[in-house]
Amino acid sequence: MVISKKQKVYQVIIHIVLILMALFMVMPFVLLFLCSVTDETTLVLNGYSFFPEKFSLAAYEYIISSGGKIIRAYGMTFAITIVGTLVNTLISSLLAYGLSLSNLPGRKVLSFIVFFTMLFNGGLVPTYLMYTTYFHITDTFFALVVPTFLMSAMNVIMMRTFFQTSIPTALYEACKIDGGGHFLIYRTIVLPLGKPILVSMGLFAGLAYWNDWTNGLYYISDKKELWGIQSLLNQMITNIQYLSSNAQAAANVDMSKFPSTAVRMAIAFVGIIPILIVFPFLQKYFAKGIALGAVKG
Repeated sequence: MVISKKQKVYQVIIHIVLILMALFMVMPFVLLFLCSVTDETTLVLNGYSFFPEKFSLAAYEYIISSGGKIIRAYGMTFAITIVGTLVNTLISSLLAYGLSLSNLPGRKVLSFIVFFTMLFNGGLVPTYLMYTTYFHITDTFFALVVPTFLMSAMNVIMMRTFFQTSIPTALYEACKIDGGGHFLIYRTIVLPLGKPILVSMGLFAGLAYWNDWTNGLYYISDKKELWGIQSLLNQMITNIQYLSSNAQAAANVDMSKFPSTAVRMAIAFVGIIPILIVFPFLQKYFAKGIALGAVKG
């Protein structure tokens, strides 16, 4: 195939634009890491820079000093993320499959209820009172999984659209002729063919669980061992701010050498490392699922 000169110029321009966009996406992470290994005094005097004058690992030494807590918090976060993502994806896909059936009684009403929850909710205080007073989930593992993230209306709508547009209804009819019910259709047709959107929405749910620290703040009061990595890192930042603002508490600490700013950068970088590792392996499913889930045929 012969490519014209105009097409070559167009491809060059597109590649340059994409490279620049990729750099703009990557540069904040690079800057975040460089700031986390920059000497505190250098950060205070010169600000954030891609070319720090003096390097220091004091911020990571401070984090490693809480090594046992960090490892336990990472384990809790992995458990919360895995359990929450699996349950979220299962419930969302079951509801989305039902809503994708044109002959479902009350389908429009149910779809409206799902959509309505995207616009309005009960608010923080009623939600907190409901979970703590009636469900009694305070200081339990379920307090980190159930509130806020267990069901997502956006995920349901995206999955429903994918099932409607990308899975032929003839496959459903063929399975029914062979004596299969809805659960068999869901297990043998919907799950295998819906893998792109399931992985994509699962990734969204996983990111939400991984980055969450609010459930730990609201519902975990005594059992601090249930804290995930984000809650623990947030507590570290709170402690640093307390030391910085309280002269009496910081009497035995040389705050001029304490890496308060660098620690914030290091904490942010440590929190996103697993996501940066996992995302490349799921990228192909993510792109395909979003593209197909957003198209109506």
